[in-house]
Amino acid sequence: MRTVVVQNEQKAPAKSLPVVAGAGLTRRYGQGETAVDALRGVSVDVMSGKLTAVMGPSGSGKSTLMHIFAGLDKPTEGDVWISGTALGDLNDTQLTKLRREHIGFIFQFFNLLPMLTAKENIVLPLSIAGEKADPAWIDQLTTTVGLKDRLTHRPSELSGGQQQRVAIARALVSKPTVMFADEPTGNLDSRTGSEILALLRESVSSYGQTTVMVTHDPHAAAIADRILFLADGQIVKDLGPSTTHQILEALEEVTAS
Repeated sequence: MRTVVVQNEQKAPAKSLPVVAGAGLTRRYGQGETAVDALRGVSVDVMSGKLTAVMGPSGSGKSTLMHIFAGLDKPTEGDVWISGTALGDLNDTQLTKLRREHIGFIFQFFNLLPMLTAKENIVLPLSIAGEKADPAWIDQLTTTVGLKDRLTHRPSELSGGQQQRVAIARALVSKPTVMFADEPTGNLDSRTGSEILALLRESVSSYGQTTVMVTHDPHAAAIADRILFLADGQIVKDLGPSTTHQILEALEEVTAS
């Protein structure tokens, strides 16, 4: 009797899909000779569980890119996908629902509602969606961001750093697919800014929170897993984890070219 040996076929590991993807993104303002291209054919993928920093001189297109990724603006040309869904195929209602379910946002100036307490601001995305907050998750989240003894305070009773902690908790409360941070330390002193950066890094390391952060600060970018440099509406440099010194050198190179 002949023995037949069947060898197991080895399959290549499945390639993880990007959480956010952009292809051929152009954003043009105006028409004719006065038209300005804020983005010029940008293609980039954002992978899951990583912190990506976006840097560049003023007018380079970094904020425009983030707003298009977040569905807050539409490209003149090109396509954007979040979790495999093409944003260009969605109507306004569908886009609003996608942002609510998949996107968290941290603003430079906090954007808290002044009449609500810290806790009410934090759970606001869930309230709008008609969802109940999980008490255990809220407790864990507010402990992590250091707000346990400030939950009944209104924004006017909080320092700038505490207000940004509320904003971070609000962005994380719905466990979004991706969190966008627009100059999150730009309105804070250096010590408080460092504390906020540590919180952002912790959210990536502990919760696997995919994050895209626009910043002009090399110290902020140094916490990132990847740093994209934009100039004149195009990605001109793409670095992995880097020191503040390396980032400063890259910025000088980008600005000088």
